[in-house]
Amino acid sequence: MTDLEFMDRAEQLLLAVEQCCDRINDETDADIDSQRTGGMITLTFSNRSQIVINLQKPLHEIWMAARSGGYHYRMDAGQWQDTKGGGEFFSHLSRDASAQAGIPLRFSA
Repeated sequence: MTDLEFMDRAEQLLLAVEQCCDRINDETDADIDSQRTGGMITLTFSNRSQIVINLQKPLHEIWMAARSGGYHYRMDAGQWQDTKGGGEFFSHLSRDASAQAGIPLRFSA
């Protein structure tokens, strides 16, 4: 993957996260505060816990930090997959956001 391809796909992921936050806030009582600064999004929940998603351009990876730990994702077969074989990005984000918000939440591309 070229740097340009990475940035295009990574930007799509960040945009999808922002749009999901808007949808979730409209449809639920989750009240997620989504703040974006360049290639980083910080999701802050009502209990003040956070999930941070940021781009690692030199590695062509997306990193996510949540209460459950830190994760690295790389594009594989059209999906952002955990580099340790642990699963897909949006599945992990949904799991961790649900745990931190205290209600079921669904993020998707």
